[in-house]
Amino acid sequence: MAKEEKIEVEGKVIEVLKGGDYKVQLSNGHIIEKAYVSGKMRVNMIRILPGDKVTVELSPYDLTRGRITWNKR
Repeated sequence: MAKEEKIEVEGKVIEVLKGGDYKVQLSNGHIIEKAYVSGKMRVNMIRILPGDKVTVELSPYDLTRGRITWNKR
């Protein structure tokens, strides 16, 4: 069974939510309600603040949740 392809998009953090989640506005104007930080960023204690530009991975099955994999500030 092959792994599904991830969709990578650029976005901007709008708001920090409870529980380590973020609200991200994508470059095409859509808003992801919940995006969480990937494990490598959490281990290395990379801070994400509102206004930061980030790269988000989305699953083709659920486009409302994403994983933040890169912070461009």
